[in-house]
Amino acid sequence: MALSRMTGAPTQLVASIGGQGIILLRAIRATLRGELDFEELGKALVRLGLHSIPVIFFTALFVGGIMVVQSAPLLGRVGAESLLGWGAGFGILREVGPVLTGLMISGRVGSNNTAELATLQVTDQIDGLRALAIDPAGYLLAPRIIAITFTTLVGTLLSMGVALMGAAITGQILMGVHPMTFWNGLTGGLLGAGDVVHGLVKALVFGLAIATCSTSFGMHASGGPPGVGKAVNNSVVVTAILIFVLDALVSFASRGSA
Repeated sequence: MALSRMTGAPTQLVASIGGQGIILLRAIRATLRGELDFEELGKALVRLGLHSIPVIFFTALFVGGIMVVQSAPLLGRVGAESLLGWGAGFGILREVGPVLTGLMISGRVGSNNTAELATLQVTDQIDGLRALAIDPAGYLLAPRIIAITFTTLVGTLLSMGVALMGAAITGQILMGVHPMTFWNGLTGGLLGAGDVVHGLVKALVFGLAIATCSTSFGMHASGGPPGVGKAVNNSVVVTAILIFVLDALVSFASRGSA
């Protein structure tokens, strides 16, 4: 029994990755063929993207402050308050911004996407679309994948800016570091456009992973209402693992630009 579980896990992992790849290819093919439903894309951008802004904003604001709270004692001990902007900016732009946003999008948007698609799948509504000669790839898959990826990318930009603002405000309150001093440390040559690009590359990779993973688990759900819950649970767990794995791979691949 234990051996079958050990050998079954890698098989399920490979099957999951393969399923996500197929979902992505179907969405790309439908888009290139002009089958993308722009009305559904607009609805997905509002439902999955616009409504996520408040969550990202308040989370990033407090995370930026927490970074200063953790680093303030050390910087104050060595008299390096002027480096506060660089230290906070480096962590936020390259790591905290994209990873935080990816996890937030995964928990809110990814789970919602999986639940909706899984419900359609277990109630045979997707088969009903096929019976009406409506390709689910252009009507369901492509709009959601584009919307989630775009939301993650834009949300990361918002998260970066808000987190830096929270760090600057907290730095002034706790350490008396003027916002201009914080800004000078942030833009004083130690950080550059490459750090922003690094974070946005991660956001793009995370967005695709969240979109394909949540969509794949939703489209392959089975077993009625319990199957919907199982699909959502597996989607959130696998996506979180993928985010950290991809974060390590992108960081390692671009280590020379750090």
